Amino acid sequence: MRVAIFVDGSNFYYTQKKLGWKIDLKKILDYCSQWGEITDAYYYNGTEENDSQRAFFGTLVSIGYSIVTKPVKHFNNEDGTHSAKANLDIEIVMDMFSTIDTYDMAVLVSGDSDFARALQILRTRGKKFKVLSTFQCVAKEIRYLCGMHFIDFVKIRDSVEKTDPPQSYHSREEESEE
Repeated sequence: MRVAIFVDGSNFYYTQKKLGWKIDLKKILDYCSQWGEITDAYYYNGTEENDSQRAFFGTLVSIGYSIVTKPVKHFNNEDGTHSAKANLDIEIVMDMFSTIDTYDMAVLVSGDSDFARALQILRTRGKKFKVLSTFQCVAKEIRYLCGMHFIDFVKIRDSVEKTDPPQSYHSREEESEE
């Protein structure tokens, strides 16, 4: 079976924050290889050109991920607060369907409800899928759709937890993406 992995970087960051421990993206590749040959792995994230983020992306490329980015947009809210956003959901869905002939199973690392319809369509196209997230961060629409195809990071912690010396996967700027 050919497996493609799609990581929603912003959702991944917040999932780790909720869990209180880091997930190793290389270990995700290793974990997913139990279902077949990893043909592609994509990591989607907003960018704010800085050394920390460039180093992080370089590390991801060296372990096999393709990086898909878009600039973070900054704006002021009516209440005077500042927000930043770089939503890449549409890029993830477009890549899922533009590469559909290159995989048999899609692994989505996100609990965002925006992906429910895309997963439904993948199923009607005869594709298998898994969703990796945590019960703390997965939308009920995704949970209901996935059934046994949902994998909680808490249950696979021994397989995916980052164990090497502390190193931030993300810069502080990424924290303001959503």
